[in-house]
Amino acid sequence: MPLKVTIIGGGSSYTPEIIEGILKRYDSFPVTDIALVDVESGQKKLKIIGELADRMIKKADKSINLTCTLDRKEALEGADFVSTQIRVGGLDARAKDERIPLSHGYIGQETNGAGGIFKAFRTIPVLLDLAEDVHNICPNAWIINFTNPAGMVTEAVLRHSSHKKVIGVCNIPFNMRHSVAEILEVSAETIKIEFVGLNHFVFGKKIYADGMDRTQEVLDKLADEELDYSPANIVNLGWSKTFIKAMNLLPNPYHQYYFQTREVLEKDIQAFKENGTRAEEVKALERSLFELYRNPDLNVKPRELEQRGSAFYSDVACSLMDSIYNNKEDIQTVNTLNNGAIPDLPDDCVIEVNSIISKHGPRPIASGPLPSTIKGSIIQMKAFEKLVIQAAVTGDYSDAYTSMLMNPLVADEKGSKILLDELLEAHKAYLPQFKVNHY
Repeated sequence: MPLKVTIIGGGSSYTPEIIEGILKRYDSFPVTDIALVDVESGQKKLKIIGELADRMIKKADKSINLTCTLDRKEALEGADFVSTQIRVGGLDARAKDERIPLSHGYIGQETNGAGGIFKAFRTIPVLLDLAEDVHNICPNAWIINFTNPAGMVTEAVLRHSSHKKVIGVCNIPFNMRHSVAEILEVSAETIKIEFVGLNHFVFGKKIYADGMDRTQEVLDKLADEELDYSPANIVNLGWSKTFIKAMNLLPNPYHQYYFQTREVLEKDIQAFKENGTRAEEVKALERSLFELYRNPDLNVKPRELEQRGSAFYSDVACSLMDSIYNNKEDIQTVNTLNNGAIPDLPDDCVIEVNSIISKHGPRPIASGPLPSTIKGSIIQMKAFEKLVIQAAVTGDYSDAYTSMLMNPLVADEKGSKILLDELLEAHKAYLPQFKVNHY
């Protein structure tokens, strides 16, 4: 029986991750067809990735038909799963998202603050267009969205498109589990964390190892020891004992932007002056990766890919597809509709939470009311996300301005307008919905 996975953004340097993930799960998730699709500007990378993927499939000796195309509609024909990993405007756009805020003394980061807002503005209309194609061409397919900002993009598609079989994934909960496993010196497979919150703003409420509650032990170690508790793309600053004891929750690495803003900004500005933006570092890494990918003798995912911040996401995306396909009813952390899991938030908003995964998709596990220490922050972040989605869809300047103003990493009346106007001008080629750029 045919089983097709279509990868939107197939020319991405991450694609070998998902190819590896599919091959590792072939016995339980017997994919027959993989379609890699990209845009014209990504054609050269798509060819390189396609040739590497073909070598990986041949090495694994699996009967998988691989196609590479620029025709998205053709690639969607017969798809059962559609994985999205796109970057509208490429790394040049990411560099502007980082450089412009930093030049004005604000956090410059691709999914948080002003940069994250503009990534959403560029991305949401493209994903909405894709979702309509999926709904019309392969209406039974699940969209597995890894494109950042994953929570906002997923909510925008669920709220504003006809297609409702959409799940957002992120590797941060995966990384948190592995980091906790290192702290406890146990296997990551034994770790379970009760997550609550939003994408890139999620907390761990309880931590279990082999079914035993070891929350306090992990928090004590995190407070008392210097631990590298961050993925490759985030500088680790550590956490104070006061913060950990008072919050009594496991933070995620992105919380540094919100709770250590001054220190992060100082480090980022210094790094910006010395080495340029993170995007420029990633450009250099991508060049070296694609040089490796070109090697006709390479037939596995190279270890160098792990230097990218979102490495290992194949274990998230592929495990999700495997569980849906096999109706496993296991528990995974995904971005999905709240539906009462967090009573403090609207049912129709997207949260990042542990969910039971079946052939019907995710069923979020109720986590109860938000802890009082984070309730206000999460409600504010969700309100901010709704403003961003509204602005991305309407192209309304006032919506865009208020979303900037309400972001905790901007939150400045005059600064919001300065950032908004400069970023609108910088990205105007990718923001056709914004007809009026300022007033």
